[in-house]
Amino acid sequence: MKFRPCLVNVLIVSLFLSLVSAAAPVKHKSIYDYSLVGLDGKEVSLSTYKGKVLLIVNLASESIYNNQIGALEELQKTYADKGLVLIGIPSADFGAEEPGDSVAIKHFYQETNHVSFPVFAKASLRGKEAIPLVKLLVDPKDGAGGGEIHWNYTKFLVDREGKPLLRFEVDSDPADPEFRVKVEQILNGTYKKKTSPEREGEKPPADDDDDDGGV
Repeated sequence: MKFRPCLVNVLIVSLFLSLVSAAAPVKHKSIYDYSLVGLDGKEVSLSTYKGKVLLIVNLASESIYNNQIGALEELQKTYADKGLVLIGIPSADFGAEEPGDSVAIKHFYQETNHVSFPVFAKASLRGKEAIPLVKLLVDPKDGAGGGEIHWNYTKFLVDREGKPLLRFEVDSDPADPEFRVKVEQILNGTYKKKTSPEREGEKPPADDDDDDGGV
């Protein structure tokens, strides 16, 4: 059987492209590949925060852990000049403790608690309806691992390259000195990630006295 010259060329080009594709390094996703919806309904790309260290927290205004808001705001004020940006994502997935709409959310966080860090629109953070960003945050390879978010006020520290490095469970208080040490290490570029993802506060929290059965 004889191959026509054009067919031979096509085969050569296809083989070359397949070899190049196989040799090319796999591009892992970063925070900058995702976006969130603001309280005004507009989409905001997280690439807006390139070069910053991000502390992403799932908020809930009626949670018994909402006393952490003050400590989170203090972190923002203390380390803003060094490049820290907190990202607040309210969610009603855990005990239905964020019941309000965007107007109520803005009133609680910005007008009542006077937070200076950005708070985004309410989002789904677990199960099939979870926003894509969550899949990266909990991914064992590209993220901080740990499986689904268990409860409100779970926190993720992301380095200046958009890589999630650390996960803190709800009972890790951002006012604790140990928490600040981790923040400072990532800000200074001295944090060394362990082979297995590091999680702070391993015990799942109590149910905030609700009876929905969420964990």
